[in-house]
Amino acid sequence: MKRLSFALFDSGETILSALVFSTFFPLYITKFIDTKIYSALYGSAFLLSFLLALYLGWLADRSSRRKPFFVAFSLSAALFCFLIAVFYVHPYLALASFLLLAVSHQQAFVFYNTLLLNFETKGFASGLGVAMGYVASAIALVFLAKHLREPEVYGIVALIFLSLFLPSALKLPNPVTSGSVSLRSVLKDRGFILFIVCLLTMTEVANTLVAMMGVYLREVYGMAREEIFRVIGLSALGGVLGGILWGFLVDRFGAGRVFPVGFFLWGSILALLPIVPKDLILAVGLAFGTALAHLWTTGRVYILSHFDTATASVRLSFLSLTERIASTTGLLIWSLLLLVTGDNYRLSAGLMALFPLTGSLLYFGFISPPRRLFSQRRGVSR
Repeated sequence: MKRLSFALFDSGETILSALVFSTFFPLYITKFIDTKIYSALYGSAFLLSFLLALYLGWLADRSSRRKPFFVAFSLSAALFCFLIAVFYVHPYLALASFLLLAVSHQQAFVFYNTLLLNFETKGFASGLGVAMGYVASAIALVFLAKHLREPEVYGIVALIFLSLFLPSALKLPNPVTSGSVSLRSVLKDRGFILFIVCLLTMTEVANTLVAMMGVYLREVYGMAREEIFRVIGLSALGGVLGGILWGFLVDRFGAGRVFPVGFFLWGSILALLPIVPKDLILAVGLAFGTALAHLWTTGRVYILSHFDTATASVRLSFLSLTERIASTTGLLIWSLLLLVTGDNYRLSAGLMALFPLTGSLLYFGFISPPRRLFSQRRGVSR
């Protein structure tokens, strides 16, 4: 029951992201303000959220009271989502509510991830959350979105998010840890910073492919919209299956052994993508979803398993930061590659394999050399 309660929040968070952050609100607000201004404000909200998470994470870690922050920011996210509907006829007030929603959502997710400390075996709980998130996003986009209208959608999503948040709030205890809590020590932890960089090399690729896969399939294979949806739908299935698979493997072998598999997964996908024929592209879609599930399942468990849990909230704020950085820089680099290669999509995709290759060199060179990787016991390795 505890695992299901944890996973349900992942479902609610994914529905909120799919319907509000990715679909309805951007289409609404860009009718009133320039897209560049909206993007700049949205990006600024994420920067503010990271800086706030560092400070609040330090407070939560110092007092070992992470769940109260999780509850407070989850309730705030539901409130600000509802206020978008209230202020719908006043675009600037709706935008202010949305930006406060974005900050609250990011804070809630940081403290939500710390709830994994409640589980002795964290992998399956993490993977189940990822799997249910994929199921929820598919239901939201395929079946629910077409029946929703503005401004009611924001109130409905707020209620859905709130209902899926409540099991975690009611069933999961506050994870209590002890130890010295120092923000400076986290920033000076060379192994941790290197791990975040390694994680970023995979997140760059993941977020870029999520954003550009539809365009890639259209430009390279001449696929129609229905065919593109089929590939993306199969990737969602890969995410569901992958979440369960990677969660089981993390619990069985430890995050230290399972996490570096991601470098091979992403490297292989990007190496094969330029040469795979159209009749095998569905298999690539399935592998893509599996690789995404690996990244989201193992990253947070690795941080909680390999670094001081007394500073869990502060460290997990960096996990959120990697996703935000990757969303921006990955697309900028993809655009640069297309410019350099003369819009050669296949070659540009192949060149993106340099990211996981670089990550693997850093990981095996400085964090966990192969001889230590295969000899370590399951659990904390320092």
